[in-house]
Amino acid sequence: MPLRQRFLELQAALNTHQALWRPSPFYIRHPDWFGQWPELADAALRLDEDTLTRLGEDPAALQAWLAPRLPVAAHLDALCALAPLQVRALPPTGPHFDWEIPLRKREQIDAFAAHGPANPAPLLEWCAGKGHLGRRLALTDGQPVSSLEIDPTLCAHVQRLATRAGIAQTVLCADALETAARQHVRDHSVLALHACGELHRTLVRHAASDGAHSYRIAPCCYYRGAGHGYVPLNRDADLPLDGSILRLAVTETVTAPQRIRRRLARDQAWKLGFTALRNAVQGEGIRPFRPVPSTWLSGNFEDYCAHLATREGLPLPGQVDWAHWQAVGEQRRSEVRRLELVRHAFRRALEMWLVLDLALGLEEAGFTATVGTFCPRTLTPRNLMVLAER
Repeated sequence: MPLRQRFLELQAALNTHQALWRPSPFYIRHPDWFGQWPELADAALRLDEDTLTRLGEDPAALQAWLAPRLPVAAHLDALCALAPLQVRALPPTGPHFDWEIPLRKREQIDAFAAHGPANPAPLLEWCAGKGHLGRRLALTDGQPVSSLEIDPTLCAHVQRLATRAGIAQTVLCADALETAARQHVRDHSVLALHACGELHRTLVRHAASDGAHSYRIAPCCYYRGAGHGYVPLNRDADLPLDGSILRLAVTETVTAPQRIRRRLARDQAWKLGFTALRNAVQGEGIRPFRPVPSTWLSGNFEDYCAHLATREGLPLPGQVDWAHWQAVGEQRRSEVRRLELVRHAFRRALEMWLVLDLALGLEEAGFTATVGTFCPRTLTPRNLMVLAER
């Protein structure tokens, strides 16, 4: 299916079913879609814990469970199905190459490097971190590499690791969002592995004039830099999105360690318990949370609520049954997890829409674009890549 046709069909499906994915069950206990799809709501709320866990961890199983209850699920699944990009063999690395590269990161780098054609032009690694990807592709393609990174400490790591690996690597300590950074793009094969939000979108916004040889982009964290709303990249995009909705596309925790998952579960339950207490004091209302310091989760629920009440200016009653409100939070989290399954059925479709927006933006800038996967989701859920050549 041509990229633009796929994009337009996704956009139409997302627009038609906004009631299912826009409202967050965290803030809205009974979304309006309950009235239109009562059997779906009832089935979700009745899920046992084992089934809930399985559906939450297996997108294919979730789509199969949803399909008879929500016909659009099968259509979205088909629109989001992409073949892996063409793969090539990589040359072996020397004994010093893996220094300071975590195993999962190394696997992502090798997958990114292996999927796509050889780079015939000098390489520019965009938002390079410690420059691991740039060194890998410099070794693979025999091309000089420049690595652009804003953090001086990481820039120093790039230089030290390049010297250790015996690879010529130019360090560009610069802000990718500054206009001056884009002078380095011209005549280069640009590499961006999980550059967040506006850091990858800025490449596409200026692709028509920056003179790159080609782009290889695996986007991530789409909400970064979209605090005032998402600004589309292609002429047919008409799906209004804000930062909170963009977070939906990256809510999978399939690669997160169990301790992180437990902390996130406690954080959500305690937030919901505090929200219920606040609503009992101040009346029902949607009051978004600012980020909560992780140290507040190291104490008990009462201390957590006291910190939040102080920050939010909430006067607490003289006597509070903390065990009751903590239990309310746990119960609300149980409901939220089940209703979020319905919302999560749209997150890959939303991510696909965002990635296709990138690809079509590059096509409108004069490139030929291809979109595919470069690794299994178990390695990283952010496994979509855009390849673009003049």
